[in-house]
Amino acid sequence: MEYRLSDFLPTTKKELEMRGWDEIDVILFSADAYVDHPSFGAAVIGRTIEAAGYRVAIVPQPDWHGDFRDFKKLGRPRLFFGIAPGCMDSMVNKYTANRRLRSEDAYSPDGRHDMRPEYPTIVYSQILRRLFPDVPIILGGIEASMRRLTHYDYWQDSLRKCILCDSGADMIIYGMGEKSVVEICNRLAAGSPIGTVRDIPQTVYIAHDKGDVPGGIGNDDIVLHSHETCLSDKKAQADNFRHIEEESNKMHACRLIQEVDGHCVVVNPPYPPMTTAELDASFDLPYTRLPHPKYKNKRIPAYEMIKFSVNIHRGCFGGCAFCTISAHQGKFITCRSKESILREVRQITEMPDFKGYLSDLGGPSANMYGMAGHNISACEKCKRPSCINPQICPNLNTDHSRLLDIYHAVDAMPGIKKSFIGSGVRYDLLLHRSKDEAVNRAAAEYTRELICRHVSGRLKVAPEHTNDNVLRLMRKPSFSQFNAFKHIFDRINREEGLNQQIIPYFISSHPGCHEADMAELAVQTKRLDFHLEQVQDFTPTPMTVSTETWYTGYDPYTLEPIFSAKTQAEKLAQRQYFFWYKPEERRGIEQSLRRIGRAELIKELWDNASFKSSHGSVKHAGNNIANGDKRTKYNTQKPYGRTGRRHRRD
Repeated sequence: MEYRLSDFLPTTKKELEMRGWDEIDVILFSADAYVDHPSFGAAVIGRTIEAAGYRVAIVPQPDWHGDFRDFKKLGRPRLFFGIAPGCMDSMVNKYTANRRLRSEDAYSPDGRHDMRPEYPTIVYSQILRRLFPDVPIILGGIEASMRRLTHYDYWQDSLRKCILCDSGADMIIYGMGEKSVVEICNRLAAGSPIGTVRDIPQTVYIAHDKGDVPGGIGNDDIVLHSHETCLSDKKAQADNFRHIEEESNKMHACRLIQEVDGHCVVVNPPYPPMTTAELDASFDLPYTRLPHPKYKNKRIPAYEMIKFSVNIHRGCFGGCAFCTISAHQGKFITCRSKESILREVRQITEMPDFKGYLSDLGGPSANMYGMAGHNISACEKCKRPSCINPQICPNLNTDHSRLLDIYHAVDAMPGIKKSFIGSGVRYDLLLHRSKDEAVNRAAAEYTRELICRHVSGRLKVAPEHTNDNVLRLMRKPSFSQFNAFKHIFDRINREEGLNQQIIPYFISSHPGCHEADMAELAVQTKRLDFHLEQVQDFTPTPMTVSTETWYTGYDPYTLEPIFSAKTQAEKLAQRQYFFWYKPEERRGIEQSLRRIGRAELIKELWDNASFKSSHGSVKHAGNNIANGDKRTKYNTQKPYGRTGRRHRRD
């Protein structure tokens, strides 16, 4: 299908004139290139506002230098400015775990890394506040969402206030914000001043003081330790985070209040999870699924990765300690209908460069589609951050039947040769033994179907570590489960005459991980004939349990002290063990093993036979990626919008 310029949301004065508009209701400023696709948040929120009957425009990647002409070119909106800082946190997007500048920006044309500032939420908001002091500014997206309360910033190595304090904006919409943004539009359009719309769910604002909090502070509110207290007491910051995470994962959450600079940051509880009909409506908006024509033939790396992928559900109940999904999307799964999924697949098959292969038919986790509690009333009372850790909840329905039905329906469509599963697979769900034998049979059928029909030669899974204590802090299953799944994977490959690899992801320097734990990881993965390359050093990102543990030195749930490798020397000493098979790493590892009293592992790693074979028969667990973090994924975690893949921690 050929699209006209007017089929995209307008980005320039000329495009407004093409539509005959002399006024705009909402102007969105995005730090990403404008890709009109349901995996890109500015497009999602823009199309949502448009569907509600309002005029909306997008200014992608405005120049923040000089005379600020990009911020002035569309004039003053009737309702508000929206800040959509990008699908990834800007600092994760720009820098590696070692704080080195990344070689490319996946969300910019031709991967240019000079198209966005650091912290665009703050930079864009401050510019707009100076130019249009009386126009409301609403923040959204992963950057503001994860910085809605006092948070640790790894790149500045400091504890930062709620981002509203630094940006000068009026309000944050946190999480997946379609409902909130439409309600704000409706209220402002009806004439309500921005200061009177404080009761909208899933928003954050600053009250002048405790007396200015609407309805007063009640028994159901949770008053957190103040920002100033957290600055002087790391244990208070850790204690705060337990409440923040719990309230992010409850169906009926409490309001959170935190004092800062004599004012009060107020976090309203989120909306209930979207219904299937609501999620379908969001995905069925009239996206062109293409980058804006202004980019012509320029390559946008993140788009190239997801252009032939389909996101089938929202939410993740894994609760991984280093992941922002639960804080942004919540743990409850909302599924798209089969009809909505098939409509999107059909649209992809009509794209001129589609060759018949879907790159991903998944979500934040590949195999959580259709899963929820048997007894929803029990879920309504639950505040566990994970439904599957430390063990799978007996109330969780782990039936893979609905997902298998989706796979079969998609694969039967004309134009589809094969659908791959690029999202991460939770093998603990596949290994779980239910009391219902039909559920167990579906899990076995799904496992075989996945391995035989949906793997492009390599299946990516994320054990993350081999040490059970580290895995406990990560909220990941025991490494014995990875071994069990690998055994099944290898057996099915033998039975089906396939020659596929399993590609494990691992993390070094996670809280609780010591150098000796990494030495054991090297030995265990060597025994499995892996040469690890899909690896990374732990990067603290705002609003995760792992980050709070790393910064404070305490487990937020027990307040017990936890060791973390923090210095460059400590982190490199752990990271080197991933690459025991590289000759240039051997000397440093041998010295480290002697220093930590584990010299007996030297022979385990480098007996003559295995060391010679390390250049030949041993499997490489991943591709050889250039310097920097070696597992960067082009995350489709959208500002205001939805997430296509789990937010990788690099």
